[in-house]
Amino acid sequence: MNGRGIGAVLALFLINIILFLVQMSVEGFTEMLMLTQGSLFSEPWRIITSMFLHGSPMHLLFNMYVLFIFGSLVEAKIGTKRFLGIYFAAGILASIVGSFIYPAALGASGAIMGLIGIIVLLMPNLQVLLFFVIPMSMRTLGILLVLIDALGLLGFGIFGPNIAHAAHLVGLFVGLGYAKHLLTKKQEFTERFTIHVDKRKKKKRKDDIELDDEDIESYIKYGRL
Repeated sequence: MNGRGIGAVLALFLINIILFLVQMSVEGFTEMLMLTQGSLFSEPWRIITSMFLHGSPMHLLFNMYVLFIFGSLVEAKIGTKRFLGIYFAAGILASIVGSFIYPAALGASGAIMGLIGIIVLLMPNLQVLLFFVIPMSMRTLGILLVLIDALGLLGFGIFGPNIAHAAHLVGLFVGLGYAKHLLTKKQEFTERFTIHVDKRKKKKRKDDIELDDEDIESYIKYGRL
């Protein structure tokens, strides 16, 4: 059974903050754990450790804000296990791709973009404020983020240098892909459950319909999305 809290988000939030304080205090700590070209195969653990490092207070602040807002929604929506799975999957794949493009990479942006990708499909009409001012739906925000990072890859970045646009896009599309998978499974569950209930209605009164263990497990996984 999947948890439906925000415990994992809080844990990630604290780990990122603690490690950033260590980065600021211990010389060479960042260089030892960040992902660099060539370290992917010689020191593969950097794929994960680099996800918990940040290049500046603003970098950390932005990522943690987005993690807390969208991560909490995702964890509550799909459960802790699946939340952690997509968080690390998006972050790791984004880091791998980024390691072939950028001299060095660090930050949780790829993982967080994966969370945004999930919300874009699972809650497309959710209203957010871009830059705390401009109202838009998650669907619109997703399109905007793709355009921003695509332009950045082409050399027309609007937020300055040292932004891993390719890693952002990888993370976002991993999240979109996983959300699409969840929605497909939910549709399959809905169709199967409807047929299942219709068959039972023919045998007993509506009020007496019971769910077996498989029904309950399917509902927990996909019925509440």
